[in-house]
Amino acid sequence: MKELEKTYDPSQIEDRLYRKWEEKKYFHAEVDRSKKPFTIVMPPPNVTGQLHMGHALDNTMQDILIRFKRMQGYSALWQPGTDHAAIATEVKVTEKLKEQGIDKKEIGREEFLKHAWAWKEEYGNRIVSQLKKMGSSADWDRERFTMDEGCSKAVKEVFVRLYEKGYIYKGSRIINWCPVCKTSISDAEVIHEEQDGFFWHINYPVVGEPGRFVEIATTRPETLLGDTAVAVNPDDERYTDIVGKMLELPLTDRQIPVIADPYVDKEFGTGCVKITPAHDPNDFEVGKRHNLEEINILNDDATINELGGKYAGMDRYEARKQMVADLDALGLLVKVVPHSHNVGTHDRCKTTVEPMIKPQWFVRMKEMGQAALDIIKTDELSFVPEQFDKTYIHWLENIRDWCISRQLWWGHRIPAWYCDECGETIVSRETPTVCPKCGCTHLTQDEDTLDTWFSSALWPFSTLGWPDKTPEYEYFYPTSVLVTGYDIIFFWVIRMVFSALEQTGKSPFKHVLIHGLVRDDQGRKMSKSLGNGIDPLEVIDKYGADALRLTLITGNAPGNDMRFYWERVENSRNFANKIWNATRFIMMNMEKADFSDVKLSDLTIADRWILSKVNTLAKEMTDNMEKFELGIAVSKVYDFIWEEFCDWYIEMVKPRLYNDEDETKAAALWTLKTVLIQALKLLHPYMPFITEEIFCNIQDEEESIMISKWPEYTDEWNFETDEAAVDTIKAAVRAIRNLRTGMNVPPSRKAKVYVVSAKEDVRYIFESSKSFFATLGYASEVHVQEDKTGIDENAVSTLIHDAAVYIPLEELVDIDKEIERLEKEAAKLAGEIKRASGMLANPKFVGKAPAAKVEEEKAKLAKYTEMSEQVAERLAQLKK
Repeated sequence: MKELEKTYDPSQIEDRLYRKWEEKKYFHAEVDRSKKPFTIVMPPPNVTGQLHMGHALDNTMQDILIRFKRMQGYSALWQPGTDHAAIATEVKVTEKLKEQGIDKKEIGREEFLKHAWAWKEEYGNRIVSQLKKMGSSADWDRERFTMDEGCSKAVKEVFVRLYEKGYIYKGSRIINWCPVCKTSISDAEVIHEEQDGFFWHINYPVVGEPGRFVEIATTRPETLLGDTAVAVNPDDERYTDIVGKMLELPLTDRQIPVIADPYVDKEFGTGCVKITPAHDPNDFEVGKRHNLEEINILNDDATINELGGKYAGMDRYEARKQMVADLDALGLLVKVVPHSHNVGTHDRCKTTVEPMIKPQWFVRMKEMGQAALDIIKTDELSFVPEQFDKTYIHWLENIRDWCISRQLWWGHRIPAWYCDECGETIVSRETPTVCPKCGCTHLTQDEDTLDTWFSSALWPFSTLGWPDKTPEYEYFYPTSVLVTGYDIIFFWVIRMVFSALEQTGKSPFKHVLIHGLVRDDQGRKMSKSLGNGIDPLEVIDKYGADALRLTLITGNAPGNDMRFYWERVENSRNFANKIWNATRFIMMNMEKADFSDVKLSDLTIADRWILSKVNTLAKEMTDNMEKFELGIAVSKVYDFIWEEFCDWYIEMVKPRLYNDEDETKAAALWTLKTVLIQALKLLHPYMPFITEEIFCNIQDEEESIMISKWPEYTDEWNFETDEAAVDTIKAAVRAIRNLRTGMNVPPSRKAKVYVVSAKEDVRYIFESSKSFFATLGYASEVHVQEDKTGIDENAVSTLIHDAAVYIPLEELVDIDKEIERLEKEAAKLAGEIKRASGMLANPKFVGKAPAAKVEEEKAKLAKYTEMSEQVAERLAQLKK
């Protein structure tokens, strides 16, 4: 006979079970045409990454779905991998080299990349091992990396295809420039934060008209050095006469024209807008329409360049300060007005980004963006919850061409070469050796790398072997569901959708399951700066992975943020202990009878009730999980195990197990084991370790719960009549317990219980359930009868549907002692009522005491009065 350890200790079982699962290849999914495929691609964590609560939630949700589908008989592939995370990794490697006294630029690109790959080898596996600690049942045999050979081949293929189609082009456009990381970044990587700033109102003198000025207002006075026009609205009558005139550009020796453009809002500010085409995306468009010069006045580190005259070399904010002082000295600074506005910052280093004109590689988004918009209107792609459609649609309706080049060394290098002789651009899957235009063999590859998201956008199909038509790609693609946070819908989800539609003709997944953020117990976002992050590994070390997983999913609704409380983890651990102890109880009693041949006809009302309950539970949980209502599903199995199974059913069967004469013992043991195994299977996707350990100890028919069959509803186990019968018994037990609690009767004091009902079927329920009803209702005897014959007049009673329950008063309490106790209680309450009434009748107290104190005394008086009435009622009953 197998045995469970006396106490549940997750640290003793979790690593051992995970090793077993890996050795047995349970996580591995094969192409199997006899099964339906179910595929999830893991959002690839960065190789610089450390497991945080967001990862823990994201991967727990994915693991629940994959374990559920695996048990349902699908060939369930959870495709794992990691992302090279271009900027993040390059920054880390650069910092590490700096600590060793090594300058990245001095060692050059090739040497730097050796260090980057070494970093990847050292740290790349760290987050994977942490995900394993969570119990993640991903197919690690198929693990991929965004820069491995297969993914790199897919990246080149897509780049060349899009270039040949005219969707990829190189041109000078306004991009977001990070002066710290010294690279372009995409719109999605810019966080717009509300910051306090100023509007500087500046006078630009009109040429040839002394004393006449045009007043503009700007939040970035340093960009004045790159102004090439001032614009007014063509319908603004105030400035009709000034359009076409020239202005003196302050602090420079240049003159700039006044132009008319409908872009200007005549109701905002002065109605005059400075136009700086090289440093503002809107101004860039205005400049194109009016053929304005584009003057870039910034170096890559956001210092003023040589075009800035006396301000050259200054930091942008230092220059701003000096320029404002100079404008003031010239009498051109009209006023400075405080102004709160949105400022774009780089999501990684938090630096304020600068819009700059740079020659970069772009993806034209019009056609692919439209395809991604069209697909959301079909049933090929849906968001859970549906409201996140709006985020997706809004982003696509406002999408601009995507800047994909990055001034980094770590990443996929752009597959473009330039002829040193004639300047021809060659885009190719393979490294070219000769210029197709002039025949020159001196070719230089583009220095830039691709945006990280360019490769991760291909993740759902590049990981399966595309562009080759591999068996995996043909079988597992498109994938079934993507699980991700709402914060990367536009970063990643949209890019995967348009990339997949363009390259494969199909949506990359059918459903996008969105989850929220894990916040601290005060509702704040977890962050390094606040120091409020909680390490999932710390939680696992203390309470086990199962407890953490259950905590993250309990009460979790798709799309909603959740708060993390340590108390909830303790509750989850207590739940694990409850299951463990219940199982130990069952196993200790299993030898009391041979239950191998038990038939459904051998079962009692209680047995059929719990069997019917777990049967319905399987149906409801399956329905919830198919709809991705993972939090609702787990609350149902939690309530079933804790309340129905442990608190009710196990207590119901104890008298049968302890009675050597009871002939239903085998039926009880069969039911206990059968229902526990069903419940464990339903709980397994959420708490894989404890369910596996118990499953492998309580039965020998199957080697692992992971590959056992998911419970399905069966009509054979549907016993509605018995469910109703036991609900009647439970109602009577609750009523008795409430009555006894109200009279302070200890559980050790047993009493006769009379159940009176005119209905024969109700009497039958209690007659056939006497053994466990007596135990649960603390009854010394149970009498079931049609009327009140033989029941004492002073018996206390309580009503349930179609029946009344009576208990002789003298069996519950010593009447004389209870009268004595209640009279003392009545006297004490009378004293409190007198005191409170006296205070409230005193005008000095009511007039001078704080209002809260007066209200407190009123509440006390009401409470004591009510209690006094209850005591008087009890005394009258006892003295009859």
